[in-house]
Amino acid sequence: MTVEDKIKASETRIFKAVFPNTTNHYDTLFGGTAMHMMDEVAFITATRFSRQIMVTVSSDRIDFKKPIPAGTIVELIGTVSHIGNTSLKVRVEIYIEQMYSEDREKAVTGEFSFVAIDEHKKPIKILK
Repeated sequence: MTVEDKIKASETRIFKAVFPNTTNHYDTLFGGTAMHMMDEVAFITATRFSRQIMVTVSSDRIDFKKPIPAGTIVELIGTVSHIGNTSLKVRVEIYIEQMYSEDREKAVTGEFSFVAIDEHKKPIKILK
């Protein structure tokens, strides 16, 4: 399998409903909750790509373009965007979908960096 095939096969998509218990006093998703969901999707993507023990080492940049209101559905999409020797980056996008219409728009974009580690928690080479 080529690296491009592995990237495509490791793409991760998760859908979630935005319920009131995850929103702030403006009735929009807490930024920290969005970041938590993004890190989870990024971790799954990194692990599916490498099939190694992966740990988050940073969130490089997260851009909140649109508020995510309660009562919507969000789709999180994780894709490997860069592969280094012991680390890789995963780009995660959150799309908002209205529950009862076809409307869909990108709300948040972010990148997360991961390192592959061994049983002693030391960085090891990413298996490509």
